[in-house]
Amino acid sequence: MARTLAAFDVQSPAPRDLWHRLMLADPEALPYQSPAWLDSLCALGKYQDASRAYRFADGHHYVLPMVRNRHLPARFSVAESMPYAWGRGGVLSSLMPKVEHLSAIFEDLADLPYLRISVRPNPRHAHLWAAAAPPHVTSVPGLAHILDLDGGFDAVWATRFKKTTRTRVRKAERSGIVVERDTTGKLVPVFHQLLRTSFDRWADKQHEPRMLAHLRGRRRDPMAKFSSIARHFGDACRIWVAWVDGKPAAAAFVLQYGNVNDARGAIDRQALGSSGANDLIQKLAIEEACHSGCRYYHFGETGASASLAHYKQRFGATPHAHAEYFLEKLPITAVDARVRHAAKWTIGFKDT
Repeated sequence: MARTLAAFDVQSPAPRDLWHRLMLADPEALPYQSPAWLDSLCALGKYQDASRAYRFADGHHYVLPMVRNRHLPARFSVAESMPYAWGRGGVLSSLMPKVEHLSAIFEDLADLPYLRISVRPNPRHAHLWAAAAPPHVTSVPGLAHILDLDGGFDAVWATRFKKTTRTRVRKAERSGIVVERDTTGKLVPVFHQLLRTSFDRWADKQHEPRMLAHLRGRRRDPMAKFSSIARHFGDACRIWVAWVDGKPAAAAFVLQYGNVNDARGAIDRQALGSSGANDLIQKLAIEEACHSGCRYYHFGETGASASLAHYKQRFGATPHAHAEYFLEKLPITAVDARVRHAAKWTIGFKDT
């Protein structure tokens, strides 16, 4: 059955005053959807602002954060909301998004000249985007975990943290672990060193050559990326580092506005030992989010990793199935999936 699309006006790039207003007005807004996040990305040089602002006849406003390659003509480029390893996009909204509005936004994007447009929405809006997606859109399923902070930290600690997690945190609190919380960016090098250490651990678990894991990791997560984020977010970027016997053992890179994105975590398995330092800094970040009045703590994409899902669920996070959407002039997504599958099969890669 044909859909009747809602009438709207569109402006690109999105006006910053409207964007900032919607960040404050939308109770589901994520740091990943903020102007600061997009500016952090664009400051690295490859991308430029391609965000779009929509005003519908019923007075409903939306902003879709989006970037495009600044070095290529649109017809040879892709536009992304947001790029791989750069969190989530999707819309900010003055009211709960309407399916008919999202359908109209899909059709607006389909008319743009880019080779491919990707949209990775907030998982809590998955049902709305699924209902709005037209048949010509390619969807790729995903799985994320989100912790509901309703009731404050006492409720989260008592009813959502698993008993084993509470035990590990109490043990860590008694063991003399030193925890630093940085909002200036000075701990970015320490965090990134731990992240590079994690590349070897991930490679071994996934049956991936370490050299390949480091190449992928440094391309996906260079230190300049985290330095740019810390610079643009200021005190909304919190870097937590736990030191065990004088050595950095665990770190979390957390972005906090009205909701939280736990953007990246890293550990040194040898330094961590059985200290529970990673559980302690996770607890402290969640506790701070609760005391600041945040509503949801987004742990991020989990994918098919059973061990990662188990870790997040120990803190009370629940799984949210969702999809990423692609509007394509050529079948780029299908080809990319086949190439990745062949590469993983060749090296015996395992999602663990």
